Amino acid sequence: MPSVAEPDFAGPNDRRVFWTTVVAVVVFDLITKLVAEATLLPTPGVPVIGEWFQLRLVHNEGAAFGLHVGPYSRWIFLGIALLAVLVLERMSRAGQAGDRFRQLALGLVCGGAAGNLVDRIRSARGVVDFLDVGLGQLRWPTFNIADIAVSCGAIALAISLWREDARRAEPISAP
Repeated sequence: MPSVAEPDFAGPNDRRVFWTTVVAVVVFDLITKLVAEATLLPTPGVPVIGEWFQLRLVHNEGAAFGLHVGPYSRWIFLGIALLAVLVLERMSRAGQAGDRFRQLALGLVCGGAAGNLVDRIRSARGVVDFLDVGLGQLRWPTFNIADIAVSCGAIALAISLWREDARRAEPISAP
């Protein structure tokens, strides 16, 4: 009699990758933000690599690139970040067993979203940004460790999804 196969969902070891990544990102992000708030001033920036890379304290009440949606931006983006954390945690649970790269990617995105969520909860001033890159007036919007985690995690998640699609496209060979 054929056995009924268990669902091939992420197991405890896979989930450990997710949660370890989330916690590491949130802790590192919070520590760096607290240090930035204690030591940096909004202007001028502290040169690290000349004018190209500076440390500069900025409080961002909006979303990425300073996007605002009116006087309720803090609450709207707080809700969006909370929803993102919940969806990413669910994606992690539903992930395929053994796909630790996907768990890492989801953990980076979730940790970054949670890190910025912590800022929105702890202060009405907004998310603490302090990494400033550019030349002269041509500068990238100031960002933080959580933003780096979200960006790297999103790229890793895209690669993971691309690899999954490529595996599905491969013809199954008979033994």
